[in-house]
Amino acid sequence: MRSSLPKVLHPLCGRTLVGHAVAAARALQPEHLVVVVGHGRDAVRAHLAEADPGVVTAVQDRQLGTGHAVACGLEALPPLTGTVVVTYGDVPLLSGTTLRALVEAHERDGNAVTVLTALLDDPTGYGRVLRAVDGTVAGIVEEKDATPEQRTVYEVNSGIYAFTAAALRDGLARLTTDNAQGELYLTDVLALARAAGGRVDALRTADTWQTEGVNDRVQLARVRRELNRRVVEAWMRAGVTVEDPGTTWVDVDVTVGRDAVLRPQVQLLAGTVVGEGAVVGPDTTLRGTRVGPGAQVVRSHCEGAVVGEGAAVGPFAYLRPGAVLGAGAKVGTYVEVKGSTIGAGSKVPHLSYVGDAQIGEGANIGAATVFVNYDGVAKHRTVVGDHVRVGSDTMLVAPLVVGDGAYTAAGSVVTQDVPPGAMAVARGRQRNVEGWVERRRAGSPAAEAARRAREQGAREPGGREPGGREPGGQEQVGTAGEEQA
Repeated sequence: MRSSLPKVLHPLCGRTLVGHAVAAARALQPEHLVVVVGHGRDAVRAHLAEADPGVVTAVQDRQLGTGHAVACGLEALPPLTGTVVVTYGDVPLLSGTTLRALVEAHERDGNAVTVLTALLDDPTGYGRVLRAVDGTVAGIVEEKDATPEQRTVYEVNSGIYAFTAAALRDGLARLTTDNAQGELYLTDVLALARAAGGRVDALRTADTWQTEGVNDRVQLARVRRELNRRVVEAWMRAGVTVEDPGTTWVDVDVTVGRDAVLRPQVQLLAGTVVGEGAVVGPDTTLRGTRVGPGAQVVRSHCEGAVVGEGAAVGPFAYLRPGAVLGAGAKVGTYVEVKGSTIGAGSKVPHLSYVGDAQIGEGANIGAATVFVNYDGVAKHRTVVGDHVRVGSDTMLVAPLVVGDGAYTAAGSVVTQDVPPGAMAVARGRQRNVEGWVERRRAGSPAAEAARRAREQGAREPGGREPGGREPGGQEQVGTAGEEQA
């Protein structure tokens, strides 16, 4: 892989490679599940402890072959009886269904060993399955040890087996390193079991992708695209509309409700749940996010967020962990929300940051509002009540409480609690220095425009005075206003 990350920890559609292997094995409900680790063992162990705490790990200190690896795994377990399944940590498309079929065939036919095989158009690099006259398996030969005639065989070994515990134990004890690589081959156990009178057979899978291993990033990309194709197709067959399957990526642990619509360039990543009838995309990434029924998320990035039923997000919104939108709430264009709850029917339509806040129902947060939650040392919370109107370009400096039904004037820096139903005005009074541009920027286009306007105003009676007042009127106090919605 040419990577500092152990191969089996490379991610693929919401799980690591080894995570896929463990998930397939868990489908058998095994009494014991052991993963043999070698390179990068500490990182792999830590990952497994989090992903599946029931997994036992065994260490293969020296890489002496697949037979030695299995022996290391058995040493970590009590004496076994019954069926032992051996699989790989880098075959991510292998399914639990296929493993169950392998075990059922093995136990039904009374085999000592049953191997999963596949027919490949190009078997280069794979061990070849050698059949006996009666159709059972006579043995497996690795390509490096195969004769030219044996290399013409197109049935290959997947490396996935079901053994009786006794046949596996006895075979491992008799392995030798008499081969081209000087290793203990697990494949040799098949011939040894047959020589001891055991029946060795194969279950051939028509789905060759399930035997596809990953050894480099090119193969990783191939397998990722195929697995994603399968996941997306399964959701379409379950009643989800996917407008462009080729640009839609859905992780294996994602849930999508019936009649949901996934538009082009959508990524639904680990732990995301999309409710029935919701519309996601285009150009949207959701990670660990819950989208309620009938909600819409457009051209946005959401991580660890909750979008309530019928709520709307985007375009170009960013919901960070802890963002919770109530039913019918709206987070609009260029709005970032973190660690905050936005009540049912409340709106943050434009150009705002909402951090560490609780916003009640039916509130409207004007454009360019900032919830100032960080004082350089600690984060503080802001509480905004029901049906509050926050004027555009307001700074709400936490800790702060804005009571139900209160208003804030546009351009205010609010540092003190606002009582219910009050209007908070927290800004300096405007002062206009008349003639400044013509004196200090004489000859500029601005000065020329000001001169023309002044001369025009002198010729026309009445008109609006400078400074935001109508002749004889009162100073205007801008609020959020319904137009902000």
